[in-house]
Amino acid sequence: MGQLAHISTPVDIVLSRLRALDGQLPARDGVAVFNRVYLAVTEAVDRGVEAGRFADARAAVTLDVRFAERYLAAVDAAANGRRPPACWRPLFQLRRHPGVRPLQFALSGINAHIGHDLALAVVDACRTLDCEPAELEDEFDRVGDLLVSLEERIREELMPGPDLFQIADPLTHLLGSWSLERAREATWTAARALWALRGLPDVAEEFTERLDAAVGLAGRMLLTPLPD
Repeated sequence: MGQLAHISTPVDIVLSRLRALDGQLPARDGVAVFNRVYLAVTEAVDRGVEAGRFADARAAVTLDVRFAERYLAAVDAAANGRRPPACWRPLFQLRRHPGVRPLQFALSGINAHIGHDLALAVVDACRTLDCEPAELEDEFDRVGDLLVSLEERIREELMPGPDLFQIADPLTHLLGSWSLERAREATWTAARALWALRGLPDVAEEFTERLDAAVGLAGRMLLTPLPD
């Protein structure tokens, strides 16, 4: 008998989209910089699921896919002339600015995706799985741990060397004003609040809009152009 054909999983489909973007976008493009980071995170989650590192693999995959869909929807919106969420607009608007460093692009994307998309993805996943946010906390924490470790790595890889101290000094001060750990904590609170507000759609919508705007403001700050 011939080999069985591989059946694409939702994570495979997400990885395919991320890899396609990686191949299509110029390396210096700000969205491409973030996309490489996010591809590494998604591959790590996929390996973790395959290795049984998540106690509830279905919950982990559901959260991972719902999370990715938010970013990919923003990419599609920008590509088709529509307005992406406010949290993503600074990255799309400044993606080719010569005064913005790769590390700034990476962290601005992480800010948008963690600060806004992850909170909504938790709610999306809870609806899909018919569960409460507390039941996804382990998966949320595991994804967050992957992002923290990756953030440390990209700071090391993308931070200018000592020969660029005049650039590194303002960059260090700028990026020191944002913390992934604090953003992650705020996101979990936002996700729980949105879940609690699901019976009040008008209030939930207003809360989501305010969250989107606040995260977008932080993203714009992270993309402050720096002198050559």
